[in-house]
Amino acid sequence: MAPKHHPMPLSGGDRKALTKELSRARAVTTILAQRSVEKRAAAEALIREADDLFCQSWNERMWADGGPLDPSPSIDQAINAGYPWLEIKCSRCKMPRAVDLAALPHVTTTHVHDLAGRLRCQKCRRAGKRPSAELLQLWQRSPVGGET
Repeated sequence: MAPKHHPMPLSGGDRKALTKELSRARAVTTILAQRSVEKRAAAEALIREADDLFCQSWNERMWADGGPLDPSPSIDQAINAGYPWLEIKCSRCKMPRAVDLAALPHVTTTHVHDLAGRLRCQKCRRAGKRPSAELLQLWQRSPVGGET
């Protein structure tokens, strides 16, 4: 973007005042840009903390009551909070598995509870069965050996 042209006034006092105002405006611009960066960093930290609390809340609700699944954090919220793993259990063979949420193709608004109907047990799939998965909880690291 081209710099804005300010026509220089003819009188000396007006020229000095314009120069002073332009330098003040440039200084304020720098200060406001720095404050914007600081505020954005603080906001991102607060969003990460809120996502973490939401994931912890969902985990506690799943552990205590076994549900309800909805409302659950979105996949992006879980990853942002540091919970990239979802522990599931096959409803047929009861085999626990860990799903890497970052590896799943998803829309940014996909919620974790929406995955229950899409995730399947690999062992039962090979046996010709297609039972749905039971969601257990979100983890910060892989809770069990196998991945689906």
